[in-house]
Amino acid sequence: MKNLTVVIPAKNESRSISSLIRKIKALLPETGVLVVDDGSIDGTAEAASMAGAQVLSHPYSMGNGAAVKSGMRAVKTELAVLMDGDGQHDPAYIPQLLTRLNTGYDMVVGARDRDSQASFGRLAANTLYNRLAGYMTGQVIPDLTSGFRAVRTDPFREFLNLLPNGFSYPTTITMAFFRSGYSVAYLPIQAPARLGKSHIRPVKDGVRFLAVIFKIGSLYSPFKIFTPISLFFFVLGFSYYLFTFFTMGRFTNMSALLLSTSVLVFLIGLVSEQITQLMYLKK
Repeated sequence: MKNLTVVIPAKNESRSISSLIRKIKALLPETGVLVVDDGSIDGTAEAASMAGAQVLSHPYSMGNGAAVKSGMRAVKTELAVLMDGDGQHDPAYIPQLLTRLNTGYDMVVGARDRDSQASFGRLAANTLYNRLAGYMTGQVIPDLTSGFRAVRTDPFREFLNLLPNGFSYPTTITMAFFRSGYSVAYLPIQAPARLGKSHIRPVKDGVRFLAVIFKIGSLYSPFKIFTPISLFFFVLGFSYYLFTFFTMGRFTNMSALLLSTSVLVFLIGLVSEQITQLMYLKK
């Protein structure tokens, strides 16, 4: 397809990148392949170039999200497919993604099944992400963190400034599309084990899971996060007030603190909601 570019962010993926590019070229001969080399030291850029891809190189590692942003800025076509360079995403699914995209969607995501998760920990974390995102959007989201997706280039570029330079760009772009009223669909896929070494650090990135969860909430609809927290403190404070009133006949400092916290959290959520709406104003 001449109006399609396949964008592949890659870091030290020399073992798999050549094979992946050849598969894409064999399946879609007229489609351009753009590999964004994120400071690799193993010859990834050279391997990609020899396999027939256009290569855009970062002078040092800036992160997966930064590679995606560089690639999407360079894309000249109306449509783009984003996929990882580690061999986990099968190019055979690209025509199915595009067929679904052309039925009126702005983004179609390849949703991995349970057997495609790297470990139980990753499965548990992704399930938590999916449930939270479903609560925020009111939609069923089977895979929030998949990096395999077909998109319309112009809507995607509207949110480049929101994307993180590190991991979790799929989470951010998915929630941004939902928030702005763009249509998102999911296509079930299977993802085999990666060939290279994972760049996910279980301990450090595991600690960041909680931060990402709150980021989802603050990015999409802060009020849906802050309101339940505010309600929790209000119920706790009011219940404690009733307890102290009937047992000691007085209103305690703890009750005042809990009720005040409830009001403050509610007001923070209200202000955050207004700021978030400004982020999604169409330019």
